[in-house]
Amino acid sequence: MRPVILLNPDDNVVVCCRALRAGERFLIGPDEEIHVLQDTELGHKLARRALSISEKVVKYGAPIGSMTAAVPAGGWVHLHNMKSDYISAHTRAARVDEA
Repeated sequence: MRPVILLNPDDNVVVCCRALRAGERFLIGPDEEIHVLQDTELGHKLARRALSISEKVVKYGAPIGSMTAAVPAGGWVHLHNMKSDYISAHTRAARVDEA
């Protein structure tokens, strides 16, 4: 099993296919290596390259949010350093209005 998946060639993040340990290194292309900077859980994202504050996070070839802190290549990208540009964090739980 591959350690990460690149969902679209335009993405600036990759998705972990398993839990990764800090220090792991692997290729995601013929000339592109990822060096994992901290332990990262299954399904979470790693920066494919350095990402700066306010930069769009691109996954599936589309922007999914913006960085709230800079992250180096191989860094963990999640809610602690990115935000959705579409929904606020406090509305992530599905809600059903009672009739």
